Amino acid sequence: MIKNSRLICISILVFTLFAGPVLADIYKHTDANGVVTYFNLKNKDAIKLNIANDGDPSNTSEQAEPASPRSKPRQSSNDFPRVDADLQNQRDAKRQSILEAELKAEKAALSLAKEAYALEAAKPEIAKQKNSDGTVSTYRNMAKFNEKMKPLQAEIDNHQNNIELLQKELNGMR
Repeated sequence: MIKNSRLICISILVFTLFAGPVLADIYKHTDANGVVTYFNLKNKDAIKLNIANDGDPSNTSEQAEPASPRSKPRQSSNDFPRVDADLQNQRDAKRQSILEAELKAEKAALSLAKEAYALEAAKPEIAKQKNSDGTVSTYRNMAKFNEKMKPLQAEIDNHQNNIELLQKELNGMR
């Protein structure tokens, strides 16, 4: 019994030592009657509280604007880093050459995928079945053929989609 209580005390002590502070956004709402309510979820009329992480509960301040998804101030264009025109043109040219190389590779891959599709399409799946009179019937197994062709068609569609997207991106640069 004493060992169990020691073990429990030691476990609690260890968990307490390794537990860190928990931070969450806290919102304050005052209704028409003056009743103050605190929430951890955004409310349309609530004000977000800024709480400093130094453990001092007196370090809180209220934001002036109500809590909303767009409550963060927008940065003006003056706050963004500027790049001179020559450097930007070099970056654009490099990006364009990379996209053109990807487009060329996708077109080559599409061509190979179409060749593989054509080769497999020329090989129908044939099944043979013995009849009751001893003769053998031969027929095309369309289900097996379609199952074989489906991934090949998906590969072609994938390459065509990639080509369309790359061309759209390149057209947007010009």
